[in-house]
Amino acid sequence: MQIQDLPYSDPGVPDARSGPRLLWWLGRNQLGGQCRALLWGMLHFASVCALPFCVGLAVQAAVDRSSRRLALTGGLMLLCGTAIAVGDTFLHRAAVTNWITAAARLQQLLARKAAYLGSALTRRVAAGEVVTVSTGDVEKLGWFVEAVSRFTAAALTVVVVCVALLVYQPALGVVVAVGLPVVALAVLPLLPRATSRADVQRVKAGRATELASDTVAGLRVLRGIGGENLFLDRYRRASQEVRHAAVRSARMWSVISALQVLLPGLLLIVVVLRGVQLAREGRITVGELVTVYSAVMIVNYPLRHFQEIAMAYSFSRPSAQRAARVLSLERLTDVEGSRATELPGGDLFDPATGLRVPAHGFTAVVCGDPDMAGRLADRLGGHAPEPGLSVLLGGVPLDELSLDQARTAVLVQDKDPVLLSGTLRELLDVPASGTVRAEDALAAAQCADVLDALVQGSLDVSDPMDALITERGRSLSGGQRQRLALARSLVADPEVLVLDEPTSAVDSHTEARIADGLRRLRSGRTTVVLTSSPLLLDRADEVVFLHEGEVAATGRHRELIGTEPRYRAVVTRETEDEQREAAAMETAAPPPPQERPDLSEGAPLLGALEPLEEIEESA
Repeated sequence: MQIQDLPYSDPGVPDARSGPRLLWWLGRNQLGGQCRALLWGMLHFASVCALPFCVGLAVQAAVDRSSRRLALTGGLMLLCGTAIAVGDTFLHRAAVTNWITAAARLQQLLARKAAYLGSALTRRVAAGEVVTVSTGDVEKLGWFVEAVSRFTAAALTVVVVCVALLVYQPALGVVVAVGLPVVALAVLPLLPRATSRADVQRVKAGRATELASDTVAGLRVLRGIGGENLFLDRYRRASQEVRHAAVRSARMWSVISALQVLLPGLLLIVVVLRGVQLAREGRITVGELVTVYSAVMIVNYPLRHFQEIAMAYSFSRPSAQRAARVLSLERLTDVEGSRATELPGGDLFDPATGLRVPAHGFTAVVCGDPDMAGRLADRLGGHAPEPGLSVLLGGVPLDELSLDQARTAVLVQDKDPVLLSGTLRELLDVPASGTVRAEDALAAAQCADVLDALVQGSLDVSDPMDALITERGRSLSGGQRQRLALARSLVADPEVLVLDEPTSAVDSHTEARIADGLRRLRSGRTTVVLTSSPLLLDRADEVVFLHEGEVAATGRHRELIGTEPRYRAVVTRETEDEQREAAAMETAAPPPPQERPDLSEGAPLLGALEPLEEIEESA
């Protein structure tokens, strides 16, 4: 796989049972690239380590005054230099290719898993951890995958050098063959402590990232309540903890690096002392001593890759565990579905609560618990992230349909919808029936002021449809983002549209106009609105009140306000004292006849009370 061939047509099915298994799976899928990097690495390292032998031959040729051998040695050195350059160039190319292709494979897998899980992903994994996995962890895993081939080449080269020295000069070769493994493995006892400190640093860094993400997402709200300094202090403390953890981790790695310099130096001293002794005794020549000395010096170069692979593994192991945890997540329902059928139609029925939504009507649902409303919205859309009974559409369980079919039949707009960056035209370019025009949807959602704001915030743009929307619509207010999301849902024009608090961030006048536009544009379609807004409830064909997870009352808004105290408490936000007072007034004895108002001309009196009722409901 080459970089120009990315992305993968199929990144494969990862082994996400554990972090090491995921690393092994990634390396196995990079086998071709690993072999190429290994071969080029062997050429590079072997050529580097062959230079001392050339130097020794050259010194001995000079001592023996042999110009022929000296010229031959010069040719060998030229050949080694060429091999070093070629091997290093193509090793670097193969290593970078392995790094990028491994990271790209993992990013594709994470993107596919995010699309597969949908909103269930952030319910089961913190948003900060998802960001960490998809950015820093991907890079660390790619680093380890590409470092494996270079380490293998370095390790094989060290073995070859030891064997060559044993054959070339056994007396000194034994010292080198014994000393090099000690130098290479001496840092192993320190690796667990270094790894644990690195883990602490990554945990704290992930927490700081999550805190920063939450702060940026809620900055507008924080400024409104004056809480930005509080969260800034929290982030400052978290960043300081990351700094301290990074310093402690760096100290341990600096000790390991110091040992990687100290121990080879000690080995070199031992080799020189032993070599000088052997040279005085006449057991080795000057050229052989120079060769062994140079070989020990040069072999430090491949030995550095032992430290690198240790660092790469210690950093990538927790990253692989996090990535494996995300990649191992599964949906509770089969996205492929178990029933092949046409898109169903008819009433929408939730067996868990007993809610029945008539087809082609405008139904409002009132839940006393906002969390229960969110869970109900998930169930109504089919393939809910939590286990439970499947919702029926026209008698067909939505969970038995494929995920694409279920989303086509029922579209759910969450309480906090996300706006993707891009132009408004791209935002509204969604799979749709083609019946509802974008202009009509924007008008129904009362987006006139939003369009003006987008044009003013964009340079050299006259058409609002070409205006740019920033990431998650952060340049817009909460109400403006909410109305654009509603317009996007209206453009899709699904058979069943479920809206969870679609007007919670807009003022009452705009909300009233949205309610009228929504009812008009969705005429003949099934619309379910989860809300407690009197303005929306008053325009619904039917209102269903859910209490403690079950249908408690059904009727029109004005009827339920007068007959259902629990419904009235949710809609009007009555306190318990106010409820008891209202109940006491209802059960009190009627006033004497002479104190009752004269209703013989009740029409004027009722006409005077109607504005008061409207004021009470809008409040």
